[in-house]
Amino acid sequence: MADALVLCYHAISERFPAALSVTPGAFERHLGLLKRAGYRGATFAEAMQGGSGRVVAITFDDAFLSVLRLAKPLLDSVGYPATVYAPTAYIDTPAQPLRWQGIDQWHGGEHEHELLPMSWGQLGELADAGWEIGSHTCTHPHLDQVRDDGELRAELVESKARVEERLGRACTTLAYPYGDYDERVVAAAGAAGYAAAGTLPARLHHARPLAWPRVGIYHGDDERRFRLKVSRVMRRLRGSRLWPTG
Repeated sequence: MADALVLCYHAISERFPAALSVTPGAFERHLGLLKRAGYRGATFAEAMQGGSGRVVAITFDDAFLSVLRLAKPLLDSVGYPATVYAPTAYIDTPAQPLRWQGIDQWHGGEHEHELLPMSWGQLGELADAGWEIGSHTCTHPHLDQVRDDGELRAELVESKARVEERLGRACTTLAYPYGDYDERVVAAAGAAGYAAAGTLPARLHHARPLAWPRVGIYHGDDERRFRLKVSRVMRRLRGSRLWPTG
């Protein structure tokens, strides 16, 4: 578990220019590099259980429909599963585009359809294929800014229960929206019954199950940048005091 590489993606698209989107071609190249480097694919929950050899867990925040349509065939081709983190309030209305701070700029334009989420049925298909479906809270807030304890608990507990109710499987892991968390949020996640949770830090902080640093992969990450991001040397550097946090 100590050397598990956990990557965070969002949307997959040929034309969506958002920072959180990567093209199918880029994603296919990423997978090829990982496969040739000897990485074994695992879900996030599986990666947290440990094991020998190089392990990579590919995670997708937000449950974009494009993950099912474009990412899954590519993952199937290399024999990797993945983990999808679903904001459950939006999965209940899959015909409506996702909406929260950071993606609102794409509403009303030619790329609005890129914001469509999967349905529960489609998430169930992925679960049946060996993927993990985890919680991304109910409404995708900045959890470290949720000051009401009851509201924080509801975001964590109700989303977990919704995934389990709709898919008939345990929901044991969480991805903090925006990667934001603090020690109060970590404690609340543990109290809600999660075994592990993923962050998205600029500096790769010390890894622990309920605050596991994921490596975010984005639109501007060409092959050179991807190689650097996943290299052990760079990950150690990003965990040092030499790496800026801003």
